[in-house]
Amino acid sequence: MNMGRLDTLREFLRLKNAVLGLIIISIPLAMAIAPEFLSPYDPWEKIGYPFTEPNNQFRLGTNDIGQDLLSELIYGARISMMVGILAAASTVIIGVTIGLISGFAGGLIDEFLTSVTDVVLLLPGLPLMIVLAALLGQGYQNMIFVMSITSWPGVARMVRSQVISIKEQTYVEAAKAIGCSRSWIMLRYVLPQVTPLALANIILRVGGAMVAESSLSYLGLGDPIQKSWGGILFWAQRTGAFSYGAWWWILPPGIMISLSVLGFTQIGFAVENLVNPKLRGRR
Repeated sequence: MNMGRLDTLREFLRLKNAVLGLIIISIPLAMAIAPEFLSPYDPWEKIGYPFTEPNNQFRLGTNDIGQDLLSELIYGARISMMVGILAAASTVIIGVTIGLISGFAGGLIDEFLTSVTDVVLLLPGLPLMIVLAALLGQGYQNMIFVMSITSWPGVARMVRSQVISIKEQTYVEAAKAIGCSRSWIMLRYVLPQVTPLALANIILRVGGAMVAESSLSYLGLGDPIQKSWGGILFWAQRTGAFSYGAWWWILPPGIMISLSVLGFTQIGFAVENLVNPKLRGRR
């Protein structure tokens, strides 16, 4: 790692929201990476009585068929975080691609892509996700696809405005003058300038994607075989945990979702603070 990257890392770690976000996210991240080592039981195994309240054996109690809820919560972190990260990354990749082409090409291409972006931006996000997910069927691959194709316009508009500003710079004009192709200029000179903001956007959008995954899973549009935090809430609702008053089944996944969103948001704000010149100037 060169000195420039070390300096950036030190500056990042000096930001309070960066440290706070890393501390918060360390717990669900550890759960997602190594559930086999952290889980006390097999989350698919029936080992206790139904609706057992938290006790010394079952720290978060059991569900309606006697499965350990702490083990479910730990294993659920992997799917919830994987869907959130992949959906956020896919969203930003689509948005960056469209914004890059639109802002650099200009003319009719820009007008067409801007119109498409505006139309998608006006559509209600969550209802559209629900309809598309219901049409495509259950599964986290479909969920990631649905979230990606409905959430990219904001990124595209941000990238387009950045590209329009960048392409007027002297070094871009010089590259055009010596005969560099448009695709080479975009990839070599323009894309690296928008990549830091794109990375910050990925981190900022992970939390929102996790909330969307939980919402869709709660409505029964996730994979019923896999464990996820939204799936835990789905089965709690379906089997009467809410009416039974089984708070130990409902609160923990909700708390973990909230903490994960808070952690990723704080880290995203810190990264954006580093890469956005306007924000850097305010510090």
